[in-house]
Amino acid sequence: MKRTISVLVSVFILASMLLAACGTPATEAPAAPAATEAPAAPAATEAPAAPAAPAFVGEKLAAADCTYGGNIKAIEAIDESTVKFSFCAPEPAFLPKVASVEAFDIYDAEYLKLIGNDANKMNAAPVGTGPYVVKEWVRGDHITLEANPTYFGEKPANSTFIFKWSSEAAARLLDLQAGNVSGIAEVTSDDIPTISADANLKLYPRKINNFLYLGINNTRAPFDNEQVRQALAMAINKQQIVDDFYVVGSVPATQFVPKGVKPGYSDGYSSPAYDPAKAKEMLTAAGFDFTKEYTLAYAFRTRPYFPQPAKIAQAVQAQLAEIGVNIKLSEEEWATYLPSVRNGEKDLFFLGWSEDYPDATNWYDVFLMGTNDSFGKPWADIQDPISKAGKMSDPAARQALYDEVNKLVDQHVPMITVANGTTSLAFLSNVENVVIGPYNENFSQMKTADGTLVFSQDGEPVSLLCSDETDGSSFRVCNQIFSKLYTFEFGSATLKPDLAEKCEGNADATEWTCTLKKGVVFSNGATFDANDVVATFAAALDYTNPLHKGNKGDFQYFKDLLGPKLINEPAQ
Repeated sequence: MKRTISVLVSVFILASMLLAACGTPATEAPAAPAATEAPAAPAATEAPAAPAAPAFVGEKLAAADCTYGGNIKAIEAIDESTVKFSFCAPEPAFLPKVASVEAFDIYDAEYLKLIGNDANKMNAAPVGTGPYVVKEWVRGDHITLEANPTYFGEKPANSTFIFKWSSEAAARLLDLQAGNVSGIAEVTSDDIPTISADANLKLYPRKINNFLYLGINNTRAPFDNEQVRQALAMAINKQQIVDDFYVVGSVPATQFVPKGVKPGYSDGYSSPAYDPAKAKEMLTAAGFDFTKEYTLAYAFRTRPYFPQPAKIAQAVQAQLAEIGVNIKLSEEEWATYLPSVRNGEKDLFFLGWSEDYPDATNWYDVFLMGTNDSFGKPWADIQDPISKAGKMSDPAARQALYDEVNKLVDQHVPMITVANGTTSLAFLSNVENVVIGPYNENFSQMKTADGTLVFSQDGEPVSLLCSDETDGSSFRVCNQIFSKLYTFEFGSATLKPDLAEKCEGNADATEWTCTLKKGVVFSNGATFDANDVVATFAAALDYTNPLHKGNKGDFQYFKDLLGPKLINEPAQ
């Protein structure tokens, strides 16, 4: 109201002055009201401060104690860029383990919660920090990737990368010769002369430790008899199989691990030799029923160690028939075959292994510690020296224990190792900068004239949530979409940081502290931090975690390399 009166008075005075200027008789203007001070302006105040960013709250996974059967004691986000791994026993191979396979890819914690860590939902829209993102997945035909604009590493040389697949090596080669693909996986011995003679193609050998084995379930009669298993091991002519079906450089397996695994391989030791006559005598003495038919299962996936699956299976079938063992072959679908083997549902089966990282724990711990039921019940006399060796850093002491294990494997025969293979990849000659190492390929750095790389492998991925996979065809794709804490240099076995700046262990390797790269973002725009690492490992390692879903819910690599048991896993 005060402001209104003041304005009216001012208007009246101004009007009087105008009238006087126009000649109106001057009259004495009434005295103006006494001036009053204008109300004081409100005191200046500072603009309200922006709300402070919420303080980082680090997540933690912890086992109640170290009696549950695994080696993880705790994983804790110390701050946004620091995560600490604590172990129940020394873990000297921690870095190569987490660098090894895409099972240890790191995911966005919030995205895992959003999709419930469901493999089907991850397949529909993968979110990672790798060099590529998924543009489309046409089931049964191809996956198209495009360069990730937020990738923290070297920009991909090709803007588009397409994965195709065919189970037939000959079909893959025809596609390469026709220029339909830029490169192919798992070249067989039959195709090497053709590739070598074609100036438009180039062969890239890969040297990697591997084996093919015939697995035997010791809980299923008659294979619960140790003498029966020993006899079968002596009835297979490994040299003949290698000569007929493997590329030059492959060798028959003479003991559990290949010669390149050191510590591990026992110099001067060899498994019992091929002796079909003695094998039949042993079967007869064991009361083996030669009238029955026994099923040998396999899946048609070509691998360095299994280059011609059907032919190798048929050769073993024929060799066992020579001593009176009747074998029925069962070729099965890969996606269902692997889980059924691990669940202990097969009597006899073919599988194999290519080394994930250069340490004996990648062999002995994975196969002989009872992390799945494929071989039936594990043997305590085998498990004890393996457990001790994995915690040691002295090569000589470890080798002494593995020497003991190698002999016990031939006594108990959980498997019959058949061959250690070699393999090659092939590319068009005009594909530049191709580097093939023991553990990876430098796909993101290969160069093509049109900016598109097309690669054909032996099978379609089972899933792109690779934390719950062991499938190499899945890993090859996941490696382009996601990142791990550490990885291997292209073309070598040299470790290098990936999402981590560095990881350092304490004196006895029971604690590893990782400093993470800053400024890394996921393909959905989320910022990478230590809680993403904890959430990723917790979802896999904690059986009761609400995100422990995945594809089959096995999280086998976490059992194999950080187990053998998961935290809160129920007793069988």
